Amino acid sequence: MEQVIQVAVLCLLGALVTLLLKKGSPETALLLSLGIGVAALLFLLQDAEEIVSFLGELMERTAVPQEVFLPLFKTIGIALVARTGSDLCRDAGESALASLVETAGSFCAVLVSLPLLRAVLSLLLELM
Repeated sequence: MEQVIQVAVLCLLGALVTLLLKKGSPETALLLSLGIGVAALLFLLQDAEEIVSFLGELMERTAVPQEVFLPLFKTIGIALVARTGSDLCRDAGESALASLVETAGSFCAVLVSLPLLRAVLSLLLELM
């Protein structure tokens, strides 16, 4: 809870400063915005180990094979990267590139999910 408050305050302050800088130096404002985004992500990654260890524990305790969980984890990572990348492109005024990043993220998510989709298909074929 406190992490989201700290990140929100950091981003709001950064947004205010970038708004002030955007009039005189839009390049500097964009770089500041990127720097604040990287700082916020690094701050959040400090607690990522706890999430990763829980997901590992979840894989160990369930009877579901690792091949099912792995595409899920990869898809989550792809979604986060694609969303962040497209938002950054949109902020830079490049909506066409933002759409391309979103399309690439969707394509990669489907590609990563193919082993899972193949397993579901084979299960369905066995049931028929």
